[in-house]
Amino acid sequence: MSLDFDGARLPNPYLTEDHEAWRDQLRKFIDSELMPYANQWEEDHKVPDEIFPKAAEVGMFAVGYPEAYGGLTEGLDVWHGNIIYEELARLGAGGVGAALTVHGISLPTILKLASEEVKQEVGPAVIRGEKRISLAVTEPGAGSDVAQLITTAVCDGDFYIVNGSKTFITGGMYSSWASTAVRTGGEGLGGISLLLIPLDAEGVSRTQLDKKQGWWASDTATLYFDNVRVPVGNLVGKENEGFKAIMGNFNLERMQLIVSMEAFARVCLEDAVKWAQERKTFGKTLSQHQVIRHKIADMKQRINATQAYIQVCSKQLMDGKPNAGDIAMCKVQASQTMEFCAREAMQIMGGISYIRGNRVERIYREVRVNAIGGGSEEIMRDLASRQYGF
Repeated sequence: MSLDFDGARLPNPYLTEDHEAWRDQLRKFIDSELMPYANQWEEDHKVPDEIFPKAAEVGMFAVGYPEAYGGLTEGLDVWHGNIIYEELARLGAGGVGAALTVHGISLPTILKLASEEVKQEVGPAVIRGEKRISLAVTEPGAGSDVAQLITTAVCDGDFYIVNGSKTFITGGMYSSWASTAVRTGGEGLGGISLLLIPLDAEGVSRTQLDKKQGWWASDTATLYFDNVRVPVGNLVGKENEGFKAIMGNFNLERMQLIVSMEAFARVCLEDAVKWAQERKTFGKTLSQHQVIRHKIADMKQRINATQAYIQVCSKQLMDGKPNAGDIAMCKVQASQTMEFCAREAMQIMGGISYIRGNRVERIYREVRVNAIGGGSEEIMRDLASRQYGF
C-alpha cells in the first residue's frame, strides 16, 4: 500500500475489470486534454467551449443516460459515474470539473420526467457536448428552504409567464436551458413545479458572479425572468409536484459532491506525502518527524472512513434503495474530511501551498463551496435526524 492517489484507495468489492478499464480511458483523456491546462483555465475563469465535445467523445457525458438520447447504460452502473468524479478531482481544480459536469444535477430529471419532445431536444445535445443545462432553484431569499421560493409561473393558455430571479446558478452564463423551480400554486412545497426555461428566451437576462473564492473555471450566474413566456410543454413532471422531483435529484447531486470531496482529500494526501518525503528540516526529511507522520495517519484514517461510507451509500443507490439520511451524513463526513486534509496538507507543505498554481491551494479555497453546495452541513444534519425519525 502506498499513499498516492491510487494507493490510498481502499479495496472496493464492487469494482470489476470493466470499471478499471473505464478509469484508464478517462485518465488518459484527463491527463492529455485537461491536466496541462487546468490551472490556466482557472485563471481564465472559463473552460474553452471546444473541450465539451471532446469530453463527450470519450463518454464522460453519457454514463447513466438512456441510449435513446445518446447515453450509455448497458453494463454501466453507479460506480462508473463515481469514477468520473474521482478522476476529475485529480485536477485539483474543482471549477473545471463543475463546468464539465453541470448537467449531472439537472439532466437526469429531464430525461425521467419531461415530455418526449423535450427529452429529444435536450438530451442528445447535452450528451454530445453541444449544449449545456443548469439547475435553478436557489433565489436571493430562498436557498435550502425551497418552500419559500417566490419565482412565479402563471399559466396563460399555451404558455407559463415566468417572473422572478435565481442566483448562485452553476453554469448559468453559458447554459442553453435552466431546469427551474417555480411557484405555480399556493404557498409551501405543494405549490412548486419544475419548468425547463430556454435561457435565450425573450425576457431572460443573466449577470455573472465572478468574484468567487473558488471554482473559478465554472461560471456562476444570477438569472432574471421578466414576463418570460415558456411553453406549457416544458413542464417537467406534473404541476405543483416539482418538489418531489427536486428532492429526488438532490440525492444524485450530493453523491457527486461526496465522491469528489473524498477524492480531493486523497489529492491533498498525495501532495503532502510527496512534499514531506522531499523537504528537509533540521537535518532530516519532514516525513521523519513524528508530528508529520501523525498528520498523515490522521488524514488517511478519515479518508478510509469516508470511502467506506461512500461504498455503503453507493450500494444503496445500486439497489434502488437510497437512504436520504445516510447520504446527508455521508456528505457531512466527506466535507469534513476534505477540509481536514486540505488544512493538514497546507500545514505540512507550508509556504509553497499558499502560492497559486498548486492543487492544494485550489482545493483549500474550494472546501466551502463543497460543504455548502447541495445542502450545508447544518441542513444535512437536520435532514438526517428527521429521516431517522427523530
